[in-house]
Amino acid sequence: MTARAKQDREPAGSLAVARVCVDVPLPHLDRTFDYRVPADLDGKARPGTRVKVRFSGQLVDGWLLERVEETAHEGRLAWLEKVVSAEPVLDPQVVRAAREVADRYAGSLADVLRLAVPPRQAKVEAEPGVPSPDGVPDAPPSDGWRRYPAGEPFLRALAEGRSPRAVWSALPGEQWPARIAEAVAATLHSGRGAVVVVADARDLERLDAALTALLGPDRHVALSAALGPSERYRRFLRARRGQAAAVVGTRSAALAPVAELGLVALWDDGDDLHAEPRSPYPHVRQILLTRAQQTGAAVLVGGFARTAEAQLLLATGWAKEVAAHRDQVRRAAPAVLPADDSQLARDPAAASARLPSVAWQAAREALAANAPVLVQVPRRGYVPAVSCQDCRERARCTRCSGPLALGGSGSVAACRWCARPAAGWTCPACGGRRLRAAVTGVRRTAEELGRALPGVPVRTSGKDAVLATVPAEAALVLSTPGAEPVAEGGYGAVLLLDSWALLTRADLRATEEAARRWFNAAALARPGERGGKVVVVADGGLATVQALVRWDPAWLAERELGERRELGFPPAARLASLTGPAAAVSEFLDVARLPDGVQVLGPLPVGEDEERMLLRTARGGGLALAKALHDAAGVRSLRKAAHPVRIQLDPHEL
Repeated sequence: MTARAKQDREPAGSLAVARVCVDVPLPHLDRTFDYRVPADLDGKARPGTRVKVRFSGQLVDGWLLERVEETAHEGRLAWLEKVVSAEPVLDPQVVRAAREVADRYAGSLADVLRLAVPPRQAKVEAEPGVPSPDGVPDAPPSDGWRRYPAGEPFLRALAEGRSPRAVWSALPGEQWPARIAEAVAATLHSGRGAVVVVADARDLERLDAALTALLGPDRHVALSAALGPSERYRRFLRARRGQAAAVVGTRSAALAPVAELGLVALWDDGDDLHAEPRSPYPHVRQILLTRAQQTGAAVLVGGFARTAEAQLLLATGWAKEVAAHRDQVRRAAPAVLPADDSQLARDPAAASARLPSVAWQAAREALAANAPVLVQVPRRGYVPAVSCQDCRERARCTRCSGPLALGGSGSVAACRWCARPAAGWTCPACGGRRLRAAVTGVRRTAEELGRALPGVPVRTSGKDAVLATVPAEAALVLSTPGAEPVAEGGYGAVLLLDSWALLTRADLRATEEAARRWFNAAALARPGERGGKVVVVADGGLATVQALVRWDPAWLAERELGERRELGFPPAARLASLTGPAAAVSEFLDVARLPDGVQVLGPLPVGEDEERMLLRTARGGGLALAKALHDAAGVRSLRKAAHPVRIQLDPHEL
């Protein structure tokens, strides 16, 4: 359209001003901009639609958030150039939640909206929708929730249209997809919708199957990035158009549009997959809690283990605990036995497989009873780290200083960073030429156990090939944490090896993460009454091991929260990290107008030519700190600073 034709355009008869969020990732542009709506776009330019606008001389994408009669802008408004699609894909409630999430994490609204709505697929929009079944589903049975004193009242409250908030400690062996499906069904029975988020595709598949079995087809949609662009957008539109009352999915489903939101649920909130790796790095738990707070929806945060954040919800009285009595826990839990590496079995084959005698015995008994045995190994690969046989110095590449690793039996050590073989490696410390395993991976462990137990099938589950289930027959199943397959009838024994690799991680959440991985694996074992055993190769005096032995994740979470309070770390306080080149971080702090009471910690080296500064404040000062950091980022973007600084509020890994 020519410039003259644009001048001759007539404005819309009413609500002629459109407020648009331009999709430009610059902090100083994190606000809405007003545009005139031409009469020829009046019918299409609805709130929630994708539009094109002229911005700084360029045609850019944007979101039409609302239409109003007048503007506060004193100059002449530019025209709305184009409505990309008349489909209002952006729900107003999602916009409100996205704005609050952006403010909490010092981010921009456009960045959060990009996480909320999948890319448009024009052909999918033209397809006829699948109508939702008429009426509401019947109230679900409550038999499974009766094992928890507060479980049946929680389900009944959902069915009656109320909004309870619960932190659920699932019993070992619990069919958690069925319990969550019942909570969703109760919510749908009350005429409301639900959003449920799980960590990965395997959990989503189990939950999807449970919901389909309970609700029938077409009452819910499952969203994940693995679906592909077209199918993902098709299911998203079903939810946005009100054709599916419930949405379940992985991280991207946290901001899914659901009419009359009545329940938000999250399974295993400690999994690092729930932390968004893109700016502004929000956590799914906080997104869902924000939506619940804004809409008055019910909350269910569940898992076999418990995070400090979930414990804080209970400690403040914001949520109530749903947990079983101790006698019920004892009946459902396997027998947990700690064992030290020094107690290796006398059998040479078992010793080479790093199995203490109690673990060796538990595995042999389970296999004799024709039950599978799960072995959890914290590291992938064959030998992911090697060291000098003589002086134990870690072996590194002579070119890039990366760690050396062995890819298989008889293979030559190679660098994990640059892949350069190290056939003629010589230790720079002592001159030695022999290598030993510093860390043993799951494939090497599988090889050793296969030799120790000849004739027993050995299966592995990890990054390259993750198993969903294994049959109820004698077999060794070796898995990395998070990839443990479900065994029909439960595992006869679960062996947790190399515990030091989890407990000695230099991370704030090392204890919590080790407990989460152990509880999740141990929950797959048969109850102790049926011979189920869990052997954890660790010092029995450690708090993490004691919590597992007693099957008491609540005690450990309360202890962890208490330590965080003493140290002043999240969730007891708000913490921000600034990461970038030293000069850029220093400049950022010079620009930032930090609120009173903010403590600056650091700098900490995090890599070549990069450092990290930590900013700490009380929980009540979190929003003020986030605003100060966002404003400082805006000043630097306006000045076109050469080097970026990454801002993370309450980072999951620290």
